[in-house]
This record gives sequence, structure tokens and C-alpha cells, in this order.
Amino acid sequence: MEKLVQDAQALFNVHLTGRQVIALTTYERELIEWNQKFNLTAIRDVAGIRTKHFLDSFSCVLAWKGNPPANLIDIGSGAGFPGIPLKIIYPNTKVTLVESVGKKAMFCQHIVSLLGLEGVNVISSRAEDLGQMREHREHYEWGIARAVANMRVLAEYLLPLVQVGGMMLAQKGESGPAEVHTAEKVIKLLGGEVRQLISVTLPGVVEERHLVLVDKVAATPPGYPRKRGIPTKKPL
Repeated sequence: MEKLVQDAQALFNVHLTGRQVIALTTYERELIEWNQKFNLTAIRDVAGIRTKHFLDSFSCVLAWKGNPPANLIDIGSGAGFPGIPLKIIYPNTKVTLVESVGKKAMFCQHIVSLLGLEGVNVISSRAEDLGQMREHREHYEWGIARAVANMRVLAEYLLPLVQVGGMMLAQKGESGPAEVHTAEKVIKLLGGEVRQLISVTLPGVVEERHLVLVDKVAATPPGYPRKRGIPTKKPL
């Protein structure tokens, strides 16, 4: 874990406390154990988990620098990334994790309970359903997703959940810039405006990574998101 502590500080200015290191070590152990029974993530080795899950989650810090979100929603959390690592380093941030696959949502709930994380809500649902619910629609300061869908689809998942004045953050691979280019009209239709792309470098990882930041500048029209499954089948 020492290398993770050093990399988190050097790359993202994240200073991990002893308690946070213990929490991440527990998370890592449980992920490896559960992965033997359930297919939670493709990355199963310790080095991969620390770099491609933990450090990659911490890279979101580059988006808000010294001003972390009061609340965020993480769509398609999988085994809890990036939401749970962000909760570990920002204990005061309220986090909502949304994961439609039951066993993955169950694992997230298990980790939240095991680590005693307060102010975390795990929902086993689809983004399209939440986006039309009064208690979730335009409720969150930040809407975040990692490796969930193409930008045109992702914008329809995330922007309806983000309050005007808030931000959408998409963690993307090397296709990020091209996806943003093709999604600009869709983003505008849904009340967003692309602010910037931030390049992310992770140790030992060759693939390019990008954080795509989108400002929520206007309310999302009431017809969006469309019904479950439609955004993927018929992207805007």
C-alpha cells in the first residue's frame, strides 16, 4: 500500500491517512474474495486494483481540486468505483451509488456496512428510472460515471440527475475526445455545456485517460431521460 499512498499524493495531492489505508486494504481484500464467487470486475490482481480502481477513482479529484462535492451520484458503480474510494477520502461527501446488477449492488452495500461509511445510499436501479423520480431529478451537485456508455448515452443518464449549476464528470479512455465531439449537440439539448477535458496519467498504464467535465447550465427538458433501455438502443 505504500506505493499507492505515494502515488496518490504525487499524482493527485491526495494524502491518505492510516485509517483510510486500512479501509482501502479491507476493500481490496473483500473485492478479491468476492470476485472468486461473483464476476464483479475484470481486474482481480492487487496491483491492478490499486492502480486501475483506487488511483483511477482518485483521479476525479483533478476535476474539483480543493473543493470536493457536497453530494454526488455515481451511475453504474459496478463494485463501487469511483464512488466508494471517493467517500473514503471525503467522509463528508454524501454519495449515492447506482448499480442495476443486483450482486454488484449487494457488494457495494456490504463494503459500505463493513467500513461503517455514513451518508452513502446504494440503489439497485437504472439511471433512466431515477432521472424521472422527483427525489433524484436535478438533485445532485456532481453526476459521475466511469466506463459506462458512450458520451451521447451517458449524457442522457447523468445530466437529468445534476442540478443546474452542478457538474457532470465522465471518466473516459482514449476515445474520450472523439466522443465529446460527437456528443456536443446532445449535451446542449440536455442542458449541459462542455467545460474541459483533463488528461490523466496512471503509473504503468499505457492507455490514455480523460476526465470530461460538463457544466449543467440549464434544466433538462422533461422528456429526458427516455424510458429504460431506449438511450442505448437509440442514442440521441
